Amino acid sequence: MSWNMYNTNGKRKYLTESETMDFVRFAKQKSKDVYAFCWLMAETGCRISEALAVSAESIDFQAGTLIIKCLKKRGKSVYREVPLSEEFLRFMKKWINSRSSSESDLWTWSRMTAYRRVCEVMVEAGLTGDYATPRGLRHGFGVRAIQSGVPLNLVQRWLGHADMKTTAIYASASGPEERQIAARMWLDGRGGGGAMSGGERAPRENKIESDERLESANSTENVSARARSEGARAHAAAPPPWTLRSAARLIYCHLLRYWLFCNTNFHCVSLTYLASHGVFRLRSLLSRTTVFRPFGLIADPVPSDRKLCNRTIVADRLSGRGVGSGL
Repeated sequence: MSWNMYNTNGKRKYLTESETMDFVRFAKQKSKDVYAFCWLMAETGCRISEALAVSAESIDFQAGTLIIKCLKKRGKSVYREVPLSEEFLRFMKKWINSRSSSESDLWTWSRMTAYRRVCEVMVEAGLTGDYATPRGLRHGFGVRAIQSGVPLNLVQRWLGHADMKTTAIYASASGPEERQIAARMWLDGRGGGGAMSGGERAPRENKIESDERLESANSTENVSARARSEGARAHAAAPPPWTLRSAARLIYCHLLRYWLFCNTNFHCVSLTYLASHGVFRLRSLLSRTTVFRPFGLIADPVPSDRKLCNRTIVADRLSGRGVGSGL
């Protein structure tokens, strides 16, 4: 296999479903024979030489199929059957009956003329590039069939491939299912959601609606939570109502505080009094001890009949009169 779904520049070589529909819509503005030829190419995916070989007898209106002769089988008469849509069958039946020519061949063009007619419609539809060719219509048919879930063996038979490996190449194109799977990991829809087709746009719209619903729900929850917090703050700031129990509790707390204050001060005063009284008693006890007197640590007690002054007063116990003597 010397070809794939992309050229040397990395551009795809097949038409997408929307591009194929645009091609058929612009071909409708042309003559009946051009419209029929372009629609046949897009409907069956046949080669341009095989489409030119189609005759009125090739279309089985009863079975709703088209009998195509495979011209690439040299020396062999090999035919394949491709199903056709009801709309295309009605159009072909009406067009064949309206033809003035009695010839069985539907188109008497040359291969180059048919190629030119297809390319003219491509240009008018705004399709440019390597895929805007009759070969691009055939590749687009194969990709569309694979992405629609048609079994690979049926696609092989409809396209007239001798090897299924050639048909399997169409499975390498990225389809709607692959984009839907990849959309699960896109960041906030920045993965090219604008380029999605109509069938792929619905999951993205549903996701956007669900995101909007989630955001509105979150905003409502935030508002309610904010209102609850503000209400709790206002309730805490408001003074509590006065009751008999609250008044009794307040009086009890004040009495308990006053009792603790008085008890603490009483103990402090008591300890101070006891400490000072104990020091005085210790001092009087030491004053009675004569052991420390020789060392001068404690002074001799002054007799009761003497005073500390500049003169010594000697008391005459007998007469009761004192005589002063100089010191």
